Amino acid sequence: MSSLGPQRDYVAVTYNEKDRPFTQYPDKLARYLSLRYKLPKGSRILDLGCGRGEFLRGFIRCGLNGYGVDQSSIAKSVCPEAEILQSNLENEPLPYEDNYFDIVFSKSVLEHFYYPEKLVMEIQRIVKPGGFIIAMVPDWESVYKTFYVDYTHRTPFTLNSFKEIFLINGFDDVKVEKFMQLPFLWSLPWLKPFCLLLAFMAPRSLRPYSKLIRFSQEIMLLSTAVKPNSIS
Repeated sequence: MSSLGPQRDYVAVTYNEKDRPFTQYPDKLARYLSLRYKLPKGSRILDLGCGRGEFLRGFIRCGLNGYGVDQSSIAKSVCPEAEILQSNLENEPLPYEDNYFDIVFSKSVLEHFYYPEKLVMEIQRIVKPGGFIIAMVPDWESVYKTFYVDYTHRTPFTLNSFKEIFLINGFDDVKVEKFMQLPFLWSLPWLKPFCLLLAFMAPRSLRPYSKLIRFSQEIMLLSTAVKPNSIS
């Protein structure tokens, strides 16, 4: 009887450079978030589920002190200046002491877990009192037809559920919004109605050929939250 071979690295397979080449988008998003939320330079930021490491590298280029954790080790080659640890995020506590980080950033991670609240509780543990959370997941209402194209997707989120997962697990000042991954909209928000109309009218079959169509339709949820300075 033959034995099963070792499981391949998810990041290496799904985010290989041939199918998903590196772009300037991670740097642009890191710069936008750093400016929008006035993230202080020198702050200790953890990229939770850092994947290939390009978003972490973007935050470091914005002057933050970067750390990363992921089940994959791919990010070590992309972002060698950061301290990157490997950890089984599903079954192990995060490998950091309590109240360690000023900021925790998470993009396209929480939807991969059957029980994402366990990971949110760990985030609450490792962020400092008064610390800031920035989290992004796909918007179920926008991507429900394609959400499970990635078979590792487990938990879909809506505006309400993405807010409540942070409120219930001890965060304050939770805000959630629908977010388009189109950098020109961040400085020209008055063009958003055009993108919404395009999202409604353009056939999904054109997504592979047009980033404008794809990211007008594939909307994210962007959440921010603060760990209270004291627990009442």
